[in-house]
Amino acid sequence: MTEVRNELADTDSKRFLVVLDVDSTLIENEAIELIAAEAGSLELVAAVTERAMRGELDFAESLRERVATLSGLPESVFDTVRSQISVTRGAQALIAAVKEHGGHVGVVSGGFHELLDPLATSLGLDFWKANRLEIVDGKLTGKVLGDIVDAQTKADTLIEWANLTNTPLAQTVAIGDGANDLTMMGVAGLGIAFCAKPIVQEHADVALNERDLSKALGLFGL
Repeated sequence: MTEVRNELADTDSKRFLVVLDVDSTLIENEAIELIAAEAGSLELVAAVTERAMRGELDFAESLRERVATLSGLPESVFDTVRSQISVTRGAQALIAAVKEHGGHVGVVSGGFHELLDPLATSLGLDFWKANRLEIVDGKLTGKVLGDIVDAQTKADTLIEWANLTNTPLAQTVAIGDGANDLTMMGVAGLGIAFCAKPIVQEHADVALNERDLSKALGLFGL
């Protein structure tokens, strides 16, 4: 776990595609828990989130269970919650350094576009993908629209963005903290467990346990 994969460490190019998880990685928060606090379901949602991130529950089913508790909230809740989101230290430095070397940065999240879109734009991300909540007559219905962004979706998205940017998979980096990030880490040239759950620390290529994303740069040669 402490050694960088040889194909990534030996490359001469400094042009990488870095793909991050969002909740508890790009940001300090679990976005669904911020929304759940407004719905009065925080305790339940936090407990389910913890189990899902440890790999004890199917992510898609656990997300549906958590989102169901948000039914009836006004869509104005997104404005309330956005002000509570805190970007992880070093995120902007990481993004700037990767872009300076001609690389790209994207995030793929089991969270929600309603919160991610303005954040991704403000950070200057190249790509982002998340779930979208169903809203009818200005209120959340407690359902997710379309297919849920799960572990396989995250891996497929990394590959898609690598192809789009002509980046060899050997020069891709996946950073995350939960069990649903492991499949993405498995296809990337380097998988970094960021202050992660035990199962992720065990299976990632390298662990970073300081909450400063800029420290990841040294792990892939920037």
